[in-house]
Amino acid sequence: MSTHTSPRVVIIGAGFGGLGAARALKEQGITDITVLELADGVGGVWRDNTYPDAACDVPSPLYSWSWAINPAWGRRYSKQPEILAYLRQAAEREGLTDLVVTGAAVVSCVLSPDDQTTWTVTTADGTAYEADLVVSAVGQLSNPVIPSFPGADTFVGPAFHSAQWRHDVDLSGKRVAVIGTGASAIQFVPGIVDDVSAMTVFQRSAPYVVPKPDQAYQGRHHRAFEKWPRLLDVERGVTFRLTELLNAALGGQVKWSKALLATVGAAWKLHLRRQVKDASLRAKLVPDYDIGCKRILFSNDWYPAIAREHVDVVTERVAAVEPNGVRDAAGVLHEADVLIWGTGFAATAFLADVAVTGQDGADLHDAWADGARAHLGMAVPGFPNFFAIYGPNTNLGGSSIINMMEAQAAYVAQVARRLADSDARRVEVRADVYDAYDAEMQTRLSSTAWTGCESWYVDGPRITTNWPGKVSEYQQRTATVDWSELTLT
Repeated sequence: MSTHTSPRVVIIGAGFGGLGAARALKEQGITDITVLELADGVGGVWRDNTYPDAACDVPSPLYSWSWAINPAWGRRYSKQPEILAYLRQAAEREGLTDLVVTGAAVVSCVLSPDDQTTWTVTTADGTAYEADLVVSAVGQLSNPVIPSFPGADTFVGPAFHSAQWRHDVDLSGKRVAVIGTGASAIQFVPGIVDDVSAMTVFQRSAPYVVPKPDQAYQGRHHRAFEKWPRLLDVERGVTFRLTELLNAALGGQVKWSKALLATVGAAWKLHLRRQVKDASLRAKLVPDYDIGCKRILFSNDWYPAIAREHVDVVTERVAAVEPNGVRDAAGVLHEADVLIWGTGFAATAFLADVAVTGQDGADLHDAWADGARAHLGMAVPGFPNFFAIYGPNTNLGGSSIINMMEAQAAYVAQVARRLADSDARRVEVRADVYDAYDAEMQTRLSSTAWTGCESWYVDGPRITTNWPGKVSEYQQRTATVDWSELTLT
């Protein structure tokens, strides 16, 4: 007979990953769930990233929960306010927001040295939560990075990261310096270019930017979705299959991988030529790496924005930040009134702000000293009853990460149900399974498009963020827990 009917579960993070995990647990009849959120509301990256024109680069019919299909999207690629509203409304309908404790910044998770099954999760204010199962859902794109350039703290004007946008700063008529040309910059630069008097964009490495097949949904679309709900499933399915083609190509899984990537490259080249007439500027915007090695970006506005007369693209590396601007490696000072960091996130620093202490005092960050890894992206030996959502090697170069997180949530919920139904109190991945899985991942990743360049996917010699296959493969591998891979006691 079971010694407890419902394990106490603590989830860290109330974004798509954490809330989705809570919903999956409820579906399995698990009721003792607490979601700890460091901010004052749910939403994760879609709560935090409020920069102008923030949007998703995956079509909304796919970038959404399978259990909350939305017939009312305003456009194919929704912007941040609409995505956040969708997340909050869906979570409220499911009763998930009632499980959330806000303003609870988790600083440590410690496995009990006595029973080796119970975790104590402690927040910054000293509040402690006891848990039989801990689920980390802090994500990969939650910790903004600001490079440590000399003089970075001497700039006299407003300076902020795109993920911490200063809406109180009026950019009208200002000279703005933007450092970085990644996924956020290609959205906020077009969003502010008409407001500023001058803009200097510092580009370390040019991105591949391809056309974004976006459109607003009209009344006729919404009426059709209401009349024939099956259309939503068809649109979601078609989008999924198209993105799976890109996943297969990036992962080098099919004979035509290079041909497909070459086709995408041809679309990029035509896009660049059509939108940038100045040959000298076009030359600056040609990437110095093979397509797919870094994230492929989608925008119809980026190239026209940086081709404006009052915008200057600087390809010299940044040497220092000074009180009145940014000095490049050639010695040129580019004066600015406002400095915006578009420098991305510490994607490979998994759980960087949380001290995780497992069996016999093991430190998770020590275990990951040469790169984060986890079985199926979720489990690490020595850290029983501890699972990650959107953990190592579960990110995608294409397609919707929500599909991956839903698969992980369902897997963890199965584990929680097993703990509820049996005398087992402790579940842990076997060390040999963990090692074999990691070896498989790194072997497969070595033949993907992501090798051969420096990107946020890479941590030293390892690619620690990305999944090397199709989403459908991952879904199949996690659909039913293989209990032979785990030890239950």
